[in-house]
Amino acid sequence: MKYKIFRTDTADAHIHKIVLYIAEKFGSDVALEKLEELESNIMLLADDPYIGEEPRYTLLKRQGYRVLVLDKDLVFYKVDDSQKRVTIYAVVDQRQDYLKILRGI
Repeated sequence: MKYKIFRTDTADAHIHKIVLYIAEKFGSDVALEKLEELESNIMLLADDPYIGEEPRYTLLKRQGYRVLVLDKDLVFYKVDDSQKRVTIYAVVDQRQDYLKILRGI
């Protein structure tokens, strides 16, 4: 049975910010490709929510986060097996201080 994918407003804002940045730097065609890449990879979690790895920080592991590594981007999410639900909490560039970003969620 497939899992349902839910994105928080924060995750949507992060994706929006990434796409806008790419559009400004490289044009709308590249930005749309990036958006499609992010969306398709996130949707893979519906079939196998455990394709992501455990985060390297113990704090994030204890909070139940998993991370899907996509080139330069990291998708932080949690899996609820009882509800068959994957919640996307953040999508960040791995060069950012993502621990600080996740603490603010």
